[in-house]
Order: sequence, then C-alpha cells, then structure tokens
Amino acid sequence: MTGQEQGGARRTRRKRREEVLDAAARVFAERGYHGASTQDIADLLGMRQASLYYYFRSKEEALEEVCARGTRGFIERAEAILAGDADHPEKLRALLRAQVLPMQGEPDYVRTFLNERKWLPPTSRRRIGALARRIEEIFETVIRDGIASGSFRSDLDARSVTFGLLGMMNSAVAWHRRVDVPLARLAADLAELAVAGLMARAGRPGADDPGGGGSA
Repeated sequence: MTGQEQGGARRTRRKRREEVLDAAARVFAERGYHGASTQDIADLLGMRQASLYYYFRSKEEALEEVCARGTRGFIERAEAILAGDADHPEKLRALLRAQVLPMQGEPDYVRTFLNERKWLPPTSRRRIGALARRIEEIFETVIRDGIASGSFRSDLDARSVTFGLLGMMNSAVAWHRRVDVPLARLAADLAELAVAGLMARAGRPGADDPGGGGSA
C-alpha cells in the first residue's frame, strides 16, 4: 500500500469512528447509559455488533469518548476566550453563550455528558471530572478577576457564582425546546441576564466597598 493509500485509509477510519461516536451519543442521550447497548449502536449504524469493537473496546469506553469529545471542544473555545483581550463582562458573556450553543450542533453529546457521565467507571470518571474542573476553573478565573477589577460586585463569592451560573446554563438542556426562541437568542439572553446580576453599580452593596459592607 502506498503512502497516499495509507493516508486515505486512515481518513476513512477516522470518519467511520466519528460516525460510530455520533451514533453512540445519540443512543446514550435517548436511552440512557443503562438502557443502551452496543447492539443498539450497531443497529443504528447498520453494522454488525462485532465490528463496533474495532472502534471501541466496550460500551464504557464509548461513553467516556462521547463525554470527553464535547467537553474538550468547549475547553478549547473557553481557553481562547480567557486568553482574549475582551473585558471581564464580555468574556463571561462569551463563555456562557459558548456553553449553550453546542445544544444546537451537538445536543446528544451535551445531554450524555450532563446526564450519563455518572455511570462511568471510577478511572474514567476521574478523567472526565478533570475536564469538568477545568471548565469550572476558567469560569471562576473570569469571575474572580472581574471582581478584582471592579467590574463585578465585590460582595460575591467567585466559586459560588461559578456553580450557580453553570447550573443555570446546563439546566437549559432540559427546557430549551419548550420555548419558541432560537437557541442563539436564548444563549445571548441568558448570558446577559447572568452578567447583569453580577455587574457592580453605584449604590449596590459591595459595589464600592471591597469588604461588601458599609461603615460600622
């Protein structure tokens, strides 16, 4: 086999693996991890179950890959936002929008990550947990730096706000189809709502006092 043929074979295998991963994400999202089987994934692809193991050694490995794929993609986008030149409120808006928009392009990956990663075996769960913690760190960094710069209220705890915002945006997975609003508009509205609540304003507790309180 020539080098060109080998390259073509690798590209074909990568493409087929992506198709297998998409099918696994869809099955996990629709049926849940315990309700899904490798036979279900194979049936969706129109292939033999035995052929599936050419791409993944087990259902557990497929679940880890599905959870990792969307998370790594978001981390790449989030790292770029964090490293950018925008001010802290705009960075946070961009992070929040970026968290919601994959529901449109990769909803099965998002739902599987949020709902099914708890079924991963311990070693895999730790690896995925490390990715999730990096997301938390990026959000917390932007919020903490925004507080330090005076953009955000000084009476807020950055870590608590981080978990609150992530929970709010993640919950949109469950209900966003119930509102007749384009997902991009929904993402922008939620981001604006969240950031507006954090902004430091004159006369608001913690806006000017670094300790978050008035005079004794």
